[in-house]
Parts: sequence; C-alpha cells; structure tokens
Amino acid sequence: MKPGSPAVGRRLQIFTGRAHPDLAERISAGLGTALVPTQARDFANGEIYVRHEESVRGADCFLIQSHTHPINTWIMEQLIMIDALKRASARSITAVAPFYGYSRQDKKHKGREPISARLLADLLTAAGADRIITVDLHTDQIVGFFDGPVDHLFALPLLADHVAGLTEHHRLTVVSPDAGRVRVADRWCDRLGVPLAIVHKKRDKDVAHQVSVHEVVGEVEGRVCVLVDDMVDTAGTICAAADALYDAGAEDVIVAATHGILSGPALDRLKNSRVSRFVFTDTLPTAAATGLDKVEVLSIAPLIAQAIREIFENGSVTSLLQDL
Repeated sequence: MKPGSPAVGRRLQIFTGRAHPDLAERISAGLGTALVPTQARDFANGEIYVRHEESVRGADCFLIQSHTHPINTWIMEQLIMIDALKRASARSITAVAPFYGYSRQDKKHKGREPISARLLADLLTAAGADRIITVDLHTDQIVGFFDGPVDHLFALPLLADHVAGLTEHHRLTVVSPDAGRVRVADRWCDRLGVPLAIVHKKRDKDVAHQVSVHEVVGEVEGRVCVLVDDMVDTAGTICAAADALYDAGAEDVIVAATHGILSGPALDRLKNSRVSRFVFTDTLPTAAATGLDKVEVLSIAPLIAQAIREIFENGSVTSLLQDL
C-alpha cells in the first residue's frame, strides 16, 4: 500500500466459502494477505451455519464463492456469509462470484418462465452485497440486473495469449460454436489478427442437450481451429461443433472457454472427443479435477486479485480491460 493512498488506514479482508477454496487461496496470495478464518458447517437437516472468526467492523470485505456443483448450496452459503458480514458492521461487502450461477436464465424464452439471473442479483443485494465482481457473464445485460456497481472481468486476454502460443499464428482460425457467441469470437479475432468462422447449429428447445449442427461458415480446411465459448457444461454443443469442423477439413481443433462446468456426460465427451486440447480457467474447480492430459487450466486469480486491489485503493478496474 503506497503512503497517501486512499486505502491507508482501512482494512482489506478476504473471505471464502467452501465451493472453491483453492482459487480463494491463490487470490489472497496475490494480494499478500491471508484468508480470514471462517467456521462453516452443515446441520443434520442440511442447513448451513457460518461464523467469521475475526472482527470485520469497519473493514472492506471481499467474499469469494464460485457457483459450482451443488450450485444451490454454495449460493445459499454465500448469501448467509454476506448476511453475517453485514450484521457484524462491515464497512463494505463485495461478492466475488468468478462463475455467476443462473446466468443462462437471463430472459424469458417462453411464457411463465423466471428470469433467474435477475433473482440471484436481487438476493445478493438483499443479503447485503454492495458490489459484485464476476468473470465472463453469459450475456452482458446481466450487469444491469444489479442496482450497485458490477465489475465484469474478461478472461479473453489470458486465454487468447495462451492459445496463440500453441501453434503457428498464420494457421489459426477462431470459430464461434453458434450465432450467439459471434461477438466474443470477433474479439478474439481482433486480438489475434486471424480469420473468423461460425458453426451454424439449431438446438431442439423441447429436448434437453439435443443439438443439430448444420454447416460451417468460413474457411477452416487445413486450419487449426479455436472454438471459443464462455462455458462448457455437458460439452454436447462444443463437441458437436468440433466434429463439424473436422468434417469440414480442419487439421486440428482447440477449445477455449472460461468456465469448465463439465456436468453429467461432459467428462466422457471430452475424453472421447477428437479435440486435441481443452483450455479453461480455474473459475470453477471442475476442470482441474478431470485428470485428462488434454485439459489445461489457467489461473484467473491474478486478474481477480488486481481487480480487488484497484477497488480497495479506489483505482480503476477499467484499466484492466483496455487490451480487450
């Protein structure tokens, strides 16, 4: 902390829930501080008990909890931890959700459906969160669901620079797995200076996880194709897109995604896929737990740590986004 900094005389405290403590440890290490000890346990009926073991009165508190499986348990734990901080007179509370749950439910597709991403934003605010830090929301509009500040970070520079080092630059083509990811893929193209292709697909809205790939738009024959997405859940979409690229003559396919959710059949699909390499960040613990040689995990901790530092010192989080 520099003398004269606006943060001089204030206390920075970092907390973690039980969802992904390894990431929280890496973030706190990057800040040169230790995690505040917290008791957390479950009662016999599944209720969660939490107690922070140090005074938080007047402190700027950052609570890290990524919404991984079992997602509803960890969201509830984060809400309870925020409530405990608020009732203990914390100066400010920032909810750090590297992966923000329910982000795919950001609008109504049919009548009588919820907008669950908005509901989660309301719950975090009601619990006492003053601010949110998150990484690669499924859609940018979710930022508008919060009444307070939202620092929306992006893993694109981390992922793109790593992928660029895996093969010769002139052989790369960035591929969007569907029309909804074209904007993200276009940002990759701008950063890497490579061409864009799109896999045109149609999902059966009435049958879960059913995807029919129609055609590849763009030149992929003989190219190393980088399929980019914000998340890989059951891996059905991304593996079907990879098959379409190989069928169109791609020499190799690499998948790069921020969030490796990897639910249900995902592990088997990754293992049996023709994709040569899957690159994720550690926003979730699931990618590192696969044990597959073809899965690489890059740490998002330095980016989140720097964002926390900028917020605490009244700096500029926007400065972290200038190279997008």
